[in-house]
Amino acid sequence: MNNPIPIEKPSRGILAKIRNNFLAGLVVVAPIGITVWLFWSITGWIDSFVWPFVPRVYHPDILINRWFGDVNPASPDHLNIDVRGVGVIIFLVFTLIVGSIAKGVLGRSLIKWGEGIVARMPVVRSVYNGAKQLAETVFAQSESSFDRACLVQYPRPGLYAIAFVSTKAKGEIAEKVPTGENIITVFLPTTPNPTSGFLLFLPEEEIIPLDMTVEDAAKLVISAGLVYPQPKAKIDKALAKAAKA
Repeated sequence: MNNPIPIEKPSRGILAKIRNNFLAGLVVVAPIGITVWLFWSITGWIDSFVWPFVPRVYHPDILINRWFGDVNPASPDHLNIDVRGVGVIIFLVFTLIVGSIAKGVLGRSLIKWGEGIVARMPVVRSVYNGAKQLAETVFAQSESSFDRACLVQYPRPGLYAIAFVSTKAKGEIAEKVPTGENIITVFLPTTPNPTSGFLLFLPEEEIIPLDMTVEDAAKLVISAGLVYPQPKAKIDKALAKAAKA
């Protein structure tokens, strides 16, 4: 009896190749798309905040239609163009001007006078003081914050989680923690959204510093452990080898 001739099934190989090509393309396209979408959304949000304070005749779409098209929206020559980013530039220039004025004697006097008025408004006073304290903590603090990644035992001893060192605990927190040791404030982010998390106060001896950068630790958290940074020793060795070449 003749043996049947085996029939090859090329479809599986073709489908696997298509799948691999799609995944490879997704790895390239997804970060680019997310980055473009994020910057597009942020610039649009800032523009929507800035443009209501600018007279309509100075908006980019009106100026472009005045020069190249027709200001009448019903006209066929009217150009519908969404110009983004100009509001961001206006916001940056305005912030620089306000900052330079605030450093002077006149600017400090105006700020003090305005804060005196705000202090007489019960609800506005609380909102303003909270926002001011947050801004001063984030932008004007002389000490370095979130510049180190570490491991802490959380949620129980024996389990470890990545956290970011904020500052040394101050005020009532530092006084009332009963350990009597140096207390460090750390932020423990959640996966995959690192903007939410837990604020922990730990003795400095319980914090395990990491050699990886804050950016690498953030990638590790966001990827749920899929993206591991290279050890610092390997990176230094590769840089030394490249320098010799």
